[in-house]
Amino acid sequence: MSDHKANIIDGKAIAQTVRNEIASEVHYLSNKHGKVPGLAVVIVGNRKDSQSYVSMKRKACAEVGIKSFDIDLPEQVSEADLVAKVHELNANPDVHGILVQLPLPKHINEETVLTEISIEKDGCLELLSRSGITIKGKKVVVVGRSNIVGLPVSLLLLKADATVTIVHSHSQDPERIIREADIIIAAAGKAMMVKGSWIKPGAAVIDVGTNAIDDPSKKSGYRLVGDVDFQEACKVAGWITPVPGGVGPMTVAMLLKNTLEGAKRVIEH
Repeated sequence: MSDHKANIIDGKAIAQTVRNEIASEVHYLSNKHGKVPGLAVVIVGNRKDSQSYVSMKRKACAEVGIKSFDIDLPEQVSEADLVAKVHELNANPDVHGILVQLPLPKHINEETVLTEISIEKDGCLELLSRSGITIKGKKVVVVGRSNIVGLPVSLLLLKADATVTIVHSHSQDPERIIREADIIIAAAGKAMMVKGSWIKPGAAVIDVGTNAIDDPSKKSGYRLVGDVDFQEACKVAGWITPVPGGVGPMTVAMLLKNTLEGAKRVIEH
C-alpha cells in the first residue's frame, strides 16, 4: 500500500473550467436578452485582507462579464443600516447575487445580516461531481458544524441523497465515525486534525480548512495547511483536495455561478 497516491482534485483548474462556462453563458444572455447578471459586493470598513479579497471578486466578475455593484460602507455603519442596504439590493432587479465580505466589525452580528441573504451553494459538491464522485447513497462525514460551511454543506449533501453524519467538538470517538466515511468534508478549523489512519482506503477527502502554522523556512514565517494531514492522507485516500488550491478557488467560481443562475431565473422567464 505504501506507494499508493491519491488523485489530487485540482480546485484551481476546476474553478477555471466553471468560469469559462459562466463567461459563455453570460455572453449568450447578453446577446439574446440584452441583460447581464449583477453581483453586489458589500464591504464594511477597510481591513486590508478583506479589501484584497473583494477586489479579487470584483475582478473575477469583470472577467466573466458579470456587472459588479460596489457597496463600500464605513466601519461604523450600524447593523440596521447594513440590513437596510441588503434589503435594498434584494429589491434591485439588476442584482442577482449579494456577497457580504466577512468578517464584519464587532458591533454587527454576522448572523443577522447573513440570514438576509440566500444560502450560497458550496464548492465542495461541485468538486465531487466534477471529479466523477457520486454522492447519492454514500456515507458522508462532515467534520465541523459552523453556519458558514458545516451546516449548509450537510443540508446540500442530504438533498443530494447522501447519508450524512456531522462530527463536532462534543462527538465521542470522532476517529471511529470518520473512518466509516466514503466522503469526508473537513471544516473544523483545526490544523491537520484528521490523520491518515482515520481515513477509509479509497475515500474522497474535501478539505475546507485553512490554518496558518509556523514555518521558519517561509519568507512570511508561516504556511497554510488544511484540517487534514495531507501527506498522510495521500497514502490512503482515493481523492483529496490540497490546501491551498482546492476548495479556496471554488468559492469565487461558485459565487459567480450562483449569480448567473439567479439571473437566468429572472431574465429567461
